[in-house]
Amino acid sequence: MYTSEITQIRQKISEEYEAMRLGFSGFATGAAKHAFIDARMHCVDTYHEQLSQQLSEEEATLIICELYVKVMG
Repeated sequence: MYTSEITQIRQKISEEYEAMRLGFSGFATGAAKHAFIDARMHCVDTYHEQLSQQLSEEEATLIICELYVKVMG
């Protein structure tokens, strides 16, 4: 995978986390909020798998965690 592809996946992960962050403070409650956040996490899982195919599992997980802390923190 080219660096630009990894950069694109990182951007998509950041966008999913940003959507989750905004979803926490949105108007939806209960099951609707849970379903929205769950859908975002499934997308992040897919991106994690894509990264893991090109990087080591540890590197992919580190990227996921770093982006989570950056966006959600």
